[in-house]
Amino acid sequence: MVFTHLPSNVLLLLVAFAPSFPVAAVLLVLRSLLSQLDVPTRQAYTMALVRPEERGAAAGVTAAVRGTASAVSPAITGFALTVAAVGLPFILAGTLKAAYDLVLWGMFRGVPLPHEN
Repeated sequence: MVFTHLPSNVLLLLVAFAPSFPVAAVLLVLRSLLSQLDVPTRQAYTMALVRPEERGAAAGVTAAVRGTASAVSPAITGFALTVAAVGLPFILAGTLKAAYDLVLWGMFRGVPLPHEN
């Protein structure tokens, strides 16, 4: 998951430093090509770690948290654009999402799946 999502977050961060709109647009298109490749892997990994009777609840909680974050982020971005440099939201988003990916990778890289025990 990290190996597709991390480059997508670096591309997001680089949008802030794009010298022109066409370059920024290309970076965003490339990011969108990579950004969702982790979804099936993440969902499968989550379901493999959770007991079968808890899988529905785990999927619901995961979807709710992602939906809430997606709903709140435009307000935060709008605020950041009004009080700071135009590229700040891209820098913050790319940096925070990359840090999140690295923390997840660090936490779960050694966790064996139940069928591996």
